[in-house]
Amino acid sequence: MAADTRPEIACFGDSLTAGLGLEPGQSFPALLQRKLDGEGYRYRVVNFGVSGDTTQDGLARLPMVLAEKPVVVVLELGANDGLRGQPVTVTRDNLAQMIEAARQSGAQVLLAGITLPPNYGPTYIRKFQAIYPELAAKYHIPLIPFLLAGVAGDGRLMQRDGLHPNAEGTVLVSHTVWESLKLLIKK
Repeated sequence: MAADTRPEIACFGDSLTAGLGLEPGQSFPALLQRKLDGEGYRYRVVNFGVSGDTTQDGLARLPMVLAEKPVVVVLELGANDGLRGQPVTVTRDNLAQMIEAARQSGAQVLLAGITLPPNYGPTYIRKFQAIYPELAAKYHIPLIPFLLAGVAGDGRLMQRDGLHPNAEGTVLVSHTVWESLKLLIKK
């Protein structure tokens, strides 16, 4: 088979990117590929999601992703840091290093923000949520304020664990990502 020479969009994240609990082809990166193909864009989407990954894990995996020479990196990490109560400064620093490395490789970065369940306390959640807009402003990169906007908290759109969208919810997540991604690419 001939190599796929279309420019690459790397979806780099954790279980939300990987599509935990979904059938093959139902993750938001797979849905983005269908959208791109249907709209006549010549890009290939690669799913670099690994369930359970923290920003530290992502930092270790990033060279493998950047070796693929993506033109866009959709960076979706941090939720597992928050769920494990990691210091906010560590999460912020790891994300900053990933943004810097991706940009130095020539890729544009689309940062996907996330929040935490309310039982983590308002002070920690506020500090955690602030990471994403702070980094987007510092590096002048586009931000998806909340990846699960319109999905989180809706039992019809979430899996039983309350953390991961079901197939229907993931369709909405893919629309959220598409609205920001389409501004970074061209036909």
